[in-house]
Amino acid sequence: MTDFPKVVDSTLLAAARACGQKANLSSFEHYKPTGISVHLHAGRAYASGLERARRSFYEGGFSAPDSIAHGSAALMEEYGDYVAPEGSAKTLDRMLGALEFHFDRYPLGADGTEPILMPSGKRAIEFSGAEPLPIMHPTSGEPLVYSWRADQVVSFADGVWVHDDKTSTSLGSYWSTQWDLRSQFTAYCWGAGMQGIKVTGVLVRGVSILKTRYDTLQHTTYRPAWMIERWLQQTVRDLERLILQWKTGRWDFNLDDACTAYGGCQFRQVCMAEDPKPWLEMGFERRKWDPLTRTETPL
Repeated sequence: MTDFPKVVDSTLLAAARACGQKANLSSFEHYKPTGISVHLHAGRAYASGLERARRSFYEGGFSAPDSIAHGSAALMEEYGDYVAPEGSAKTLDRMLGALEFHFDRYPLGADGTEPILMPSGKRAIEFSGAEPLPIMHPTSGEPLVYSWRADQVVSFADGVWVHDDKTSTSLGSYWSTQWDLRSQFTAYCWGAGMQGIKVTGVLVRGVSILKTRYDTLQHTTYRPAWMIERWLQQTVRDLERLILQWKTGRWDFNLDDACTAYGGCQFRQVCMAEDPKPWLEMGFERRKWDPLTRTETPL
């Protein structure tokens, strides 16, 4: 039996809510698809560029053009010599263009937001934390810890908001409404509250990256206290079910639309096989994700 993690995050919870077997294979057995996902790789590079530009401007005192140049350098460094798959819009050049487009539409120091000052004297850029949940680890008896990381916490529209940036291939009404009940965002607000920061909700800005153009959309989604409390209670119940599956070794299968939604579950072919082992050995490798350090270690 694999160990139950001491630290959980939105990725594990999302997998567990979608399908117990998906959570088992991805977060307990640590199977990850071979190769590098262009979406994850480009997204990390884009996030690095945003962070470096904001820190240069708000903490380093650099001008907006110089800060954006620093952000571009960070994006290129993170992107490295990776070659995007043929036909992908998320090439290095297009991601650099997306960064410039972002700061053209949301200029540093003039977009209506400003990262708040933390008690440490630093700005709340790359806002993260790890807080105990009201549920105990099944073997250690200590509280399970929830880890999160948001892009920043900002002053905006006479309030304080968690701010998160997203990249997408398309934007529209669905893109906006998908965030209103998103567990990940409610967790940000809970985490902020645990650190003594009362936030109104989440400001999310999306940039769509296509081969020939960019677009953007902004959405605010509220998180009153009752929604945060409901999230906490639901998270505890979800973890209780996950612990039971872990203890018994009987993982629930969804066997419904979760297998095909959003392009399909990565383990769909594995679950179609009577003997999944050859499929796992052929298409996956074992890498353990650490939500605290945000790194993966090959097993």
